[in-house]
Amino acid sequence: MLVLAFDTATAAVTVALYEWSPGEGVVRRGGAEAVDRRRHTELLTPCIAETMAEAGATPDDLHAIAVGVGPGPYTGLRVGLVTARAMGEALKIPVHGVCTLDVIAWESRREEPFAVATDARRKEVYWARYDTAAARVTEPAVGPPSDVLAGQPSDLPVIGEGAALYPDVLGARDREPLPLLPSADALAELVVARLSGAPGPDLLPPEPLYLRRPDAREPGPRKRVSQ
Repeated sequence: MLVLAFDTATAAVTVALYEWSPGEGVVRRGGAEAVDRRRHTELLTPCIAETMAEAGATPDDLHAIAVGVGPGPYTGLRVGLVTARAMGEALKIPVHGVCTLDVIAWESRREEPFAVATDARRKEVYWARYDTAAARVTEPAVGPPSDVLAGQPSDLPVIGEGAALYPDVLGARDREPLPLLPSADALAELVVARLSGAPGPDLLPPEPLYLRRPDAREPGPRKRVSQ
């Protein structure tokens, strides 16, 4: 079973292809990534093509797609989700969504409480708290960095790009808050684990988790010019 995974909810465009055989384990077949928060549209398709070529596979070989559903900025997040849904419909294969914060948490392999924070711009972060890498205990949220540790011990570890951007608030000055960005490798591994029946965060429909409205607005009615 070939699972193509990709996430565009952050500055990273990350793609990976994994082969899963129940009872025989998981093998990474290929991957590609780039970090450029302004060029998700231009980068995703070439990264997918590079990954498939590395594996010597074609889209018709795929059995499932895994995609990060955010939270994240509107434009970048939309690129990944539209691509995933279009491929799933064209190939008649399932598309599994995963919260991007859960992907970062999963990659950390942490077994003690921590939080994940990513850059939400406007001096805010997207964040959630976890008991372990496989167990989120709050709903994803967006707000000022101070919200992440509100009511929590000041030494609660915080990982992700948000922690690196606000070390004075999130306590990352003396330690690397890794991983900073999601990886498609962790996304693919998480989805395969859940499809195998292992405990972990829920798989979601491939629908965007925006948490706030896009910056763009439809123009209102034109004002009449008074004579």
